[in-house]
Amino acid sequence: MLAAICLGTNSLIKAGVFYDCVLATLGMARLIENDIEIGYGILNQDPTFWVLLPYNKKPASSGNGSQVMLRALSPEVVNNFYTAALKLGGQDEGAPGLRDYADHYYGAYVRDLDGNKLHVFHLPRNI
Repeated sequence: MLAAICLGTNSLIKAGVFYDCVLATLGMARLIENDIEIGYGILNQDPTFWVLLPYNKKPASSGNGSQVMLRALSPEVVNNFYTAALKLGGQDEGAPGLRDYADHYYGAYVRDLDGNKLHVFHLPRNI
């Protein structure tokens, strides 16, 4: 069972500003923080998304072929996430729109401030 996702960062302060805003579009909030990590999730639940300074003290780097997929409640939430990410310095990796992965699949791709690829999508559950 998957418990959480962790992404490395080179600036916890900048990553915190970025993720506070973009994850809020999905209903997630900062739940836990200390000098080396910030945990996000749904209020009154355990954090499921972490951003942290690498334990080995080496620079954080993104993985080739890696991405974090985040489900949105509607196409509008996908748009809001994408817009917020770009306003905060994220990079476009694919504008919001329908994808041919499945019927009614609506998604967007961005990279965070450290180059981690984020895919936010909406797919109605009754399809």
